[in-house]
Amino acid sequence: MTNNKHVLTWLDEMVALVKPDKVVWIDGSEEQLKALRDEALSTGEMEALNQEELPGCLLHRTKKNDVARVEGRTYICTKNRDDAAPINNWMETSEMKAKLTPMYDGVMKGRTMYVIPYCMGPIGSPFSKVGVELTDSIYVVLNMDIMTRMGQKALDQLGDSNDFVRGLHSKADVDEENRYIVQFPEENTIWSINSAYGGNVLLGKKCFALRIASYQGFKEGWMAEHMLILGIEAPNGETSYITAAFPSACGKTNLAMLIPPEVYAQQGYKVWTVGDDIAWMHIGEDGRLYAINPEAGFFGVAPGTNAKSNYNALASTKKNTIFTNVAHNLDNNTVWWEGLDKNPPVNAVEWTGNKVNGPEYAAQGGKLAHPNSRFTAPAINCPCLSKEFDNPNGVPVTAMVFGGRRAKTAPLVYQSFDWNHGVYVGSAMASETTAAATGAVGVVRRDPMAMRPFCGYNMGDYFSHWLDMGKKLGDKAPKIFNVNWFRTDDEGHFIWPGFGDNMRVLMWILNRCEGKVDAVETAIGYLPKAEDIDVTGLEGEGVTVDTVKDLLTVDSALWLEDCKGVHELYDQIGERVPAELEKQLADLEARLAK
Repeated sequence: MTNNKHVLTWLDEMVALVKPDKVVWIDGSEEQLKALRDEALSTGEMEALNQEELPGCLLHRTKKNDVARVEGRTYICTKNRDDAAPINNWMETSEMKAKLTPMYDGVMKGRTMYVIPYCMGPIGSPFSKVGVELTDSIYVVLNMDIMTRMGQKALDQLGDSNDFVRGLHSKADVDEENRYIVQFPEENTIWSINSAYGGNVLLGKKCFALRIASYQGFKEGWMAEHMLILGIEAPNGETSYITAAFPSACGKTNLAMLIPPEVYAQQGYKVWTVGDDIAWMHIGEDGRLYAINPEAGFFGVAPGTNAKSNYNALASTKKNTIFTNVAHNLDNNTVWWEGLDKNPPVNAVEWTGNKVNGPEYAAQGGKLAHPNSRFTAPAINCPCLSKEFDNPNGVPVTAMVFGGRRAKTAPLVYQSFDWNHGVYVGSAMASETTAAATGAVGVVRRDPMAMRPFCGYNMGDYFSHWLDMGKKLGDKAPKIFNVNWFRTDDEGHFIWPGFGDNMRVLMWILNRCEGKVDAVETAIGYLPKAEDIDVTGLEGEGVTVDTVKDLLTVDSALWLEDCKGVHELYDQIGERVPAELEKQLADLEARLAK
């Protein structure tokens, strides 16, 4: 399939190490994929679902000890500790290889090695990057077919180049004590062993598209960010694009696939999804920032996804989708999860494989689907997929949005004073946990730019890279905003309705970018005038202009208290935190203390 000597030499070395019985190159053909699906069905690795209701869809269950990303077993390995630490787990490169090499020695004996060439980003794009993943898992092959542009076309994109990410994965014995997901950014390499779960083994996703790519962007002058990309098309046909970074459980996929509320739909506004998770951004020939989605599918959390919360995500799962760790409805051979509807199937198999009476099991507190159960769905299924999805040049970014889950501090929306202040806002990003059982509600977890688990190098250097990108972009830089959908009243109820109504805030953001509305200058940034957030049609929810005024209040004492958490983060990161961000923090404190 290729004469690329760099690929072939590396492949020979890895085959000699893991010693598979046979090696199969994945060409991406439907014929080959069908044979692999049939093999997975025959061994029980996959189960076929109702082909009338869910054509091409498959069900898979992982082991009970292998259900999520494992941050404690995820490493960034570099020659020098300070190039990766202290936010990341670090081990020196040769030391980690010495630890893992004996685990890989002969690990594929009796197994087939699948060689998966894949492209992150549209085929033919100058901004796309190629990877090759070696794996002993058919589950990985079938998921990579959905999540990436896989097969011969990826090798054609690579040509003779040595610029490819070398990924080695073995599920081995799925032993959690010896589970490692290791990135070697200085060598363009990823090693993953003893897991068979999505985020740990689909190496194109977080491992490459964020951890390795963030380092590549740092070295090459572009950005790999944990951001959705959406377009808002105005009635005149013009589309403006927004990228947004949120920590987990803050509604990123819901926002990416937003359905406009009636007040905007009637005027002819439309929302288009370019990506729901990752954005690669480069400076274009016109000096503006352009974003591509490196992925080809959605790897979404199933529980909570329903026709009301996210119609477009649910519609994306209706064909050629792989469901992992959801419940199986045996009566009609379909799938179910908590939050899909209020009718758990009576004749069910819960996610670990036990047959149960769904309603009785749920009444006893059992979860039919694992809370982190997933769907892997082709982006092409999404009803609101942007026509620019495969544009090799990407889409121009008008605004960038940061956000988190804060009960009291952050207002509904505010704009940074400028790019550098916006970088500060992103660096201070945080979400509050809701651990009601232990009474520890509101524990703040700092998650700069939502990249804490995904930055492939020193976080201080990462902040510096953001500042450098701002210098290069100059007056063509996107405007930066912060949102908080999660303000609560004194009873703990969310004040803002969220979901599709978040578009009302996005419209203010775009109006600011276009100079159509004024704002109020405050200690934390530019706040909207309450009447500039359109609340038409929200009367039934009890949301008025006065509600918006309440959502825009800033409590200086709470903010000064919160600044202590930013100091702690900066102290933890250490001396590579840029002086400019230290100054931004000091200036914010001075403004708040006035």
